[in-house]
Amino acid sequence: MRVSVRYWIAAIAASALFGCGPSEPQSSGGAAQVRRLTEEQYRQVIADLFGKDIKIAGHFDPLNRTDGLLEIGASRAAITSSAFEQYDLIARQVAAQVIDEDHRNVLVPCSPASETAPDPACAREFFAKIGPLLYRRPVEARTLDKLVAVAGDSAQSVANFYTGLASGLAGMLETPEFLFVADYTEPDPNHPGQRRLDAYSRASRLSFLLWNTMPDAALLKVARDGDLNSKRGLKRQVDRMLASPRLAAGVRAFFADMLGFDTFDTLAKDPIIYPAFVQSVADDAQEQTLRTITDLLIARKGDYRDLFTTRETVMGGPLGLLYDVPVTKPDGWAPYTFSDDDPRAGIITQLSFVVLHSHPGRSSATLRGKAVREIFLCQKVPDPPGNVNFSLVQDTKNPNYKTARQRLTAHRSAATCAGCHKIMDPIGLALENFDGAGQYRTVENDTPIDASGEVDGVKFQGAAELGKVLHDNPAATSCLVNRLYGYATGRPPVQGEKDWMKYLQAGFAENGYRVSDLLRLIATSDAFYEIAPASGAQSASEPSPTGARS
Repeated sequence: MRVSVRYWIAAIAASALFGCGPSEPQSSGGAAQVRRLTEEQYRQVIADLFGKDIKIAGHFDPLNRTDGLLEIGASRAAITSSAFEQYDLIARQVAAQVIDEDHRNVLVPCSPASETAPDPACAREFFAKIGPLLYRRPVEARTLDKLVAVAGDSAQSVANFYTGLASGLAGMLETPEFLFVADYTEPDPNHPGQRRLDAYSRASRLSFLLWNTMPDAALLKVARDGDLNSKRGLKRQVDRMLASPRLAAGVRAFFADMLGFDTFDTLAKDPIIYPAFVQSVADDAQEQTLRTITDLLIARKGDYRDLFTTRETVMGGPLGLLYDVPVTKPDGWAPYTFSDDDPRAGIITQLSFVVLHSHPGRSSATLRGKAVREIFLCQKVPDPPGNVNFSLVQDTKNPNYKTARQRLTAHRSAATCAGCHKIMDPIGLALENFDGAGQYRTVENDTPIDASGEVDGVKFQGAAELGKVLHDNPAATSCLVNRLYGYATGRPPVQGEKDWMKYLQAGFAENGYRVSDLLRLIATSDAFYEIAPASGAQSASEPSPTGARS
């Protein structure tokens, strides 16, 4: 049955007016997922549980970006033997800090009868306290018994209770139950023969979406008591979590993933061409954009589309030189608003975007145009053929083609290049006033830069007008909905969720494109927790052969 967007807008409005509960379409749900913790999630969990001063030093295997998101790639990630060695090293370092003399009195809830011998009762109390938080569900008695035994054997061999405790904790940090977030299912009492996410998996799905970390004790208690399976109990928890300051961390994590900020780890700029672009600038460029986003979307509950046009941001010391603006707090952050006649408007003109999508020694209209299409409009641009000759585009000293526009126009004369460049270059050329380090310029090789462009038939002049075009492009908001739902579930939407996605998009529009309201709509829905029947030999209650219990 075909469902119109107008219908869903009316349904949402009626629900709000008459309190009749959510009127959402049926959803097929997707397959149960098992996602490897991202590096940021690992760090956040350790900080939340043991404190921000616990240092994590080590290498995390990178995730493969899939369907635009690392979080979807995490659902297809395994742990190699070399990666496990790194996890082992990190786990031992973390455990050693947790039980050292600076932390044990705070983090260990009891004192042993003797520090030179095993104390099973105290060890059990410690593991019983942290186990449900690390595993995100109750710890079975037999698992506690094993942990206490490991701690006891280690304590006995080195005559140190705390060293034994660290051995057990390090082992917990290396288990699939901790390193993977698994969708565990149970029989659905409302639909005989079907399965549903169990309450603890619902809690994890909710917490990693809103806070990018493990469920807290309050959420786990609600899951244990069964309230998370009720509409009222779920709504109460979602409202509590959305009102928490920790929501900012969840929103930051999503946008850092969507914007591809992980690639800053390998970003390189030619220090001769761009001497002002140093590591502190790269770090602050990301932070500036994330602060801009959370201020607009969370603190002020603004319209998502305004991210493309806002002139309000923050400014820190290292950034002032590249933006060529005064900095009031050289060692911190201060609000900053670009003037109405400034060429910078929206996050696509911030350093984090124009720098990331450039070459080491020059700007790139093609990379920037491709990034706008793929990141903000969800329009996949094909990779170039392997035999394409880029020498003309790369020759910035060519006396016949002094600007990027001239070089790209000549490059597009090749039939194999014209199609893709036609959808990328008219966008990216509007950002050519920003060089490879994000600094503003009006000429290239003493030739004026033409920053006019076009998106899907809409013409504009310069980066600020490009932002207005993106603001009004319906693909930008539908893309955000698709990205956020994929991030939340660890998979792209499936065919059976088509009407559900229309419902989300309509709700997003009806609520003024406020991200917090979109998060609420997703998190309180039935569809977000729907699990499709398993196919093949693998049961939905057994999401992965990682060793995690079903």
